[in-house]
Amino acid sequence: MMEKPTRESIKTQETNTWCPGCGNFGVLRALQSAIVDLELPREQVILVTGIGCHGKIFNYVNVNGFHGIHGRVLPVMTGIKLANHDLTVIGHAGDGDQFDEGLGHFPHAARRNIDVKLFTHDNKVYGLTTGQTSPTSIQGYVSKTTPKGAFPPRIEPLQLALASKASFVARGSVTDVNHLKELMKAAIQHKGFAFIDILQVCFTFNRVQNYQFYRDRVYKLEERQHDATDYYAALHRAEEWGDRIPIGIFYQEDRPVYRSSMSQLEKTPLVKQSFRTEDLTELFKEFA
Repeated sequence: MMEKPTRESIKTQETNTWCPGCGNFGVLRALQSAIVDLELPREQVILVTGIGCHGKIFNYVNVNGFHGIHGRVLPVMTGIKLANHDLTVIGHAGDGDQFDEGLGHFPHAARRNIDVKLFTHDNKVYGLTTGQTSPTSIQGYVSKTTPKGAFPPRIEPLQLALASKASFVARGSVTDVNHLKELMKAAIQHKGFAFIDILQVCFTFNRVQNYQFYRDRVYKLEERQHDATDYYAALHRAEEWGDRIPIGIFYQEDRPVYRSSMSQLEKTPLVKQSFRTEDLTELFKEFA
């Protein structure tokens, strides 16, 4: 019988090497609390991470994990979920990891409604490689790679998720860890592709979008009576950035998950099925 996780059992003994003040500490606390609150058996949870500071979260949560290469969080998550859909598959990616190298995987996972949960640590800079501009950097942002300011407009993750027909789209902030925890719980419980863009502070290299920047600007959608079932209202809110920045659930809908189209997965997960070696000679002749 699998045991319920506790505040202590969900932690590991690994030494944390994030920079002091890093927003990832808030993400970690929210994630651990969400798993405990939902009483998810640790054996049934798997974290998938990519390359970047976010990837270290794999070391600090006492569940199964897979640390992949740059930009490939979603393909790994997809394979795991289709092989064993009994697992709760949670992915963590950086804004550079997901929206640069990994950009091509995002719209397809969203539109297919793969039943995985993707949490992006969006600090708008490449923190691990010491501060270069990322795809989500604000236009005009000065960095090592853009000394005269970032020229192109940024990628807006929420707009991309909505345009890709994601069935759960949210934004959280490390300035409100309890709120972020509740968003994670809602995402995990959602049946389908769930995406949270997390406003995560890089205290070392991004001195513009810092804690005070977000404290002065963020507001909760639920306090403005936002209708999360209204797709066009979600699009409108996703365009809002500046003096006011909304956080919360922008959009959520119920629709069939990708595996429901696969009859071979209806009865039991792929990993629990037996396989027979068939004679494929006649099949090969068709392509000879």
